[in-house]
Amino acid sequence: MTVAMRPPVSACPACSAAPAAEALADAAVPKEVNIVLSLPSIHCAACISGVERALSAFEGVRGARVNLTLKRAQVDAAPEITAEMLVDLLGRAGFEAHELDATALRATETDKAGRDLLMRLAVAGFAAMNVMLLSVAVWSGAEGPTRDMFHWISAAIALPTIAFSAQPFFKHAWSAIRARRLNMDVPISLAILLAVATSLWETSLSGEHAYFDAAITLTFFLLAGRYLDHRTRAAARSAAEELAALEVPRVSRVTAQGEEQIPMAELVVGDLVLVRPGGRMPVDGEIVTGESELDRSLLTGETRPIFAGPGQAVSAGEVNLTGPLTIRASAVGRDTSLHRMADLVAVAESGRSRYTSLADKAAKLYAPGVHILSALAFAGWYLYTFDLRTALNIAAAVLIITCPCALGLAVPAVTTAASGRLFRKGLLIKDATALERMAQVDTVVFDKTGTLTAGTPEVINLGDHSRRDLGIALALAEGSSHPLSQSLAAAIANAGVHPAKVTNIRELPGHGAEGDWMGQTVQLGRASWVGGGESRETAAWLKVGDADAAAFTFVDQIRDGAEALVRQLQKDGFDVVLMSGDTTAAVEAFADRLGIGKWIAEALPEDKAAKVQHLTEEGAHVLMVGDGLNDTAALAGAHVSISPASALDAARVASDVVLLGNSLEPISDAVVTSRKAIKRIRENFTIATWYNIIAVPLAVAGLCSPLIAALAMSTSSITVSLNALRLK
Repeated sequence: MTVAMRPPVSACPACSAAPAAEALADAAVPKEVNIVLSLPSIHCAACISGVERALSAFEGVRGARVNLTLKRAQVDAAPEITAEMLVDLLGRAGFEAHELDATALRATETDKAGRDLLMRLAVAGFAAMNVMLLSVAVWSGAEGPTRDMFHWISAAIALPTIAFSAQPFFKHAWSAIRARRLNMDVPISLAILLAVATSLWETSLSGEHAYFDAAITLTFFLLAGRYLDHRTRAAARSAAEELAALEVPRVSRVTAQGEEQIPMAELVVGDLVLVRPGGRMPVDGEIVTGESELDRSLLTGETRPIFAGPGQAVSAGEVNLTGPLTIRASAVGRDTSLHRMADLVAVAESGRSRYTSLADKAAKLYAPGVHILSALAFAGWYLYTFDLRTALNIAAAVLIITCPCALGLAVPAVTTAASGRLFRKGLLIKDATALERMAQVDTVVFDKTGTLTAGTPEVINLGDHSRRDLGIALALAEGSSHPLSQSLAAAIANAGVHPAKVTNIRELPGHGAEGDWMGQTVQLGRASWVGGGESRETAAWLKVGDADAAAFTFVDQIRDGAEALVRQLQKDGFDVVLMSGDTTAAVEAFADRLGIGKWIAEALPEDKAAKVQHLTEEGAHVLMVGDGLNDTAALAGAHVSISPASALDAARVASDVVLLGNSLEPISDAVVTSRKAIKRIRENFTIATWYNIIAVPLAVAGLCSPLIAALAMSTSSITVSLNALRLK
């Protein structure tokens, strides 16, 4: 037996209030934080397990889940755990990571529209099977009260099903009518409603024919087409939202009292911000104290890290590489360069959304034609028989049999088949009209860094250096986080060289690393620091004692399949352009390596977008291939765009197609497949047209029973789907 215990009464009011106050204080302290990390370099199940294992083993992390499709990790951790700690942890484990603002992404996480369509499709399919079973009994010869009973049962199933499942067509049709225009959903909705109305009328008068089976089968087939169409779009979010999510959600503000962590929204112009090595710039501003090197490749495409010291301007989104920097903010929030880039993307996206698909063009001609034909059939039969019931039945039959079921499936059936074929080749189609637009392409614009190149520097002159120098360089490079040092260390180690015994190794932010070897000072770093000469290529210089400095030169490694792709595109007559934010010398040298005659160097994000717009205004249909933040506006503004899976989230979302593998060769196959797909779509329109030419006279002549209508619709839909499958 449970006994209810009365709480003891305290004589001290403060003592009584203390537990409640402690509870409120505990509630105010967050028990757990949720951190969202972008993982642009993961690509397989092994990456997922590696990231989750590294995160879960970190003290304070209570749970970690990786989504390979979104390339994100959701981490539940103790309040003292920061995103910077997890980014550093994954960096040491070999995974690139960036913090994302979870609040900027929460609104676009779920695919509600897809689940809604699938649910309506399932309800329509289940109901259609039951109504068709009842219709078979009627067609088999049921008469009188038995036939009427089957019709009323069909009505009881069909009416609530159509009211629920056909809502997407009704809503879109009503929106079009309110805007005084026609779309494909107007004849669909009219056909369904008229079929239901005439069926109810016939049933109430004990008529022989009812169209419940035709109406619900039509709804099912059209919902299937609508769902296929939705699936080809993928769960793509707005590129502008992704750019906003890449902004640093929290910053370290420096005050007279010390350093404090505050939300980005609380930062104002003039505040001092501390950015540690490996951190991303949260604001536009000027360096007040500290020296380092900055990686601007995501924003400008420059492959060479640049020196950064007091007085130098920095932009939001740049990555601090080697030393802590204190920045005085000159632009925050919507005024930063990163936000201006997001605005560029939003403008470019709105321009591309004005593209009219083949299905929309067909709807403009088809919808009014169907309405006119049905109205003429009604008027003709009424004048001929003066029987309203007969005229209305025939008008309904015309609407049902001419309803664009085959046209509704013509495009999504082909795009789904083509998307499946390209997915097996390593390409993910994200937009429903991407294939149509790709088939029109005549100009291909490539970004350089991270697109035609692997995005990592590759040392090319190890053989010019003695094993002694290689050992010294390896010892110095192993202790540095600089990209060139990491690449150099990996190349020397792979050559079988062991590090020399260099002591007192220390890294000087913005300059390089130095140490002591056999009584001499050895240095590895920038030419201006060690006394090196000029080099056309990217270089790191090694100086041993008083000897002259020697250069390790680097080039960007060409991405697998890039040379073959460029050759094939030029052979097929495409105009190929290289556009990069890198230096003129680097871009010219790289263009020569690939045989690209047209190139643009030192291009800012707005320059790339403007160039794409200029080509478009001259009549070109541009395919843009890029991977960085500096490419997002150009990707969104191009006629069609592709980004590698290794690209930043914002670039992948701005593009229509994502390249899943490392090789670029499938891009050529995508263009060929897109042209085949458009051919199949036009064939499907032809099939649908011939179906109407044959079926419409039967309907107008009054020879079309519900059985004929249902069979005709099903046959046309299946024929269109089988033709689409030829792409596979």
